[in-house]
Amino acid sequence: MEISPDNWVILAWNGWRLNATIVFTWAVMALMVAGAWLVTARLSGGETVSRWQVMLEVVVTTIRDQIAEVGADDPDRYLPFIGTLFLFIATANILGVVPGYQPPTGSLSTTAALAMCVLIAVPLFSITKRGLRGYLKTYVQPSPIMLPFNVVATMSRTIALAVRLYGNVMSGTVIVGILISIAPFFFPVLMQLLGLLTGLIQAYIFAILAMVYIASASRVSHDSPADTDTQNDKGD
Repeated sequence: MEISPDNWVILAWNGWRLNATIVFTWAVMALMVAGAWLVTARLSGGETVSRWQVMLEVVVTTIRDQIAEVGADDPDRYLPFIGTLFLFIATANILGVVPGYQPPTGSLSTTAALAMCVLIAVPLFSITKRGLRGYLKTYVQPSPIMLPFNVVATMSRTIALAVRLYGNVMSGTVIVGILISIAPFFFPVLMQLLGLLTGLIQAYIFAILAMVYIASASRVSHDSPADTDTQNDKGD
């Protein structure tokens, strides 16, 4: 049993290897693109809409509501990024019920790449909201002595995102393999059902934590330049 899809080499040529992680990641992305195109190709603004459009609207509304509950003042601003994270991880994990498929989220390289996306998104969203100076000030609050600790905290939470998702997906794969060797007919069915639930939960946790980090970095403090400009405009 291959614990990680990185160990499953599908094609090798002159030292170049194409492993299952890359192939299944491409497959998930292609499936999401095709699904998005099929659902959005015939959107209707009238009273009669398709079931697929209803499902799409429910998913988008639910994700937007969850972003708003985190404390973001403009959920639509973060919806494309957070929604893509959630849907990619959820789709990759749910497809685990397909025979021969291994979730790319069971590879540390995939989860590390997703965590790096969050690491880059946090300052980008924060800088566009409160400016470069306002973002850099978060590293020296409440005092400049906290600078190294805040830098370490930023890096450690990125590592925690990657390791948490990787560990949960990989542990599920190992447990299924053990149960298959014990009872090859009964336990795998139960574990596949449990895997669907845990896969959705892990996608939800990853997306929510990413949104928490972005919202905390983008939150404008009362003494920030953005608030000062707003107060001056009101005074004028």
